[in-house]
Amino acid sequence: MKTEKRLEISLLALRVTVALVMLVWNLDKFINPEHAAKVYEGFYLLGGLGREVMYAIGAVEIIIVAAFIFGFMKRFSYGTVLVLHAISTFSSYKQYLAPYDGPNILFFAAWPMLGACLALYLLRDRDVLFTVSK
Repeated sequence: MKTEKRLEISLLALRVTVALVMLVWNLDKFINPEHAAKVYEGFYLLGGLGREVMYAIGAVEIIIVAAFIFGFMKRFSYGTVLVLHAISTFSSYKQYLAPYDGPNILFFAAWPMLGACLALYLLRDRDVLFTVSK
């Protein structure tokens, strides 16, 4: 298999798996908006967000993730996913300082995903397999 084809398959795998994680996090805003509001309060210092606000945030993020998974408006969609995940990763700094307290060790999985988001953004022009824009 040629190098270019291996790169395309690798980028597709990164895009699909990153989108899967983002989708699960986004669906939380619809399935359990109270939990999502607690996450926003605890990690992003944005308290008092109600169910309707979580639905609105979730809807916007679903649109962004849909654009991302289909490779649409790559500079915007890949860049926004990168920024959203970077904010999520960096806002969890307390968990990195105490990795062996409770489930904090799981937060370290955010770092390779952040690397995947960065790689996808930087290589977005080469990510052409099953995208709507090449």
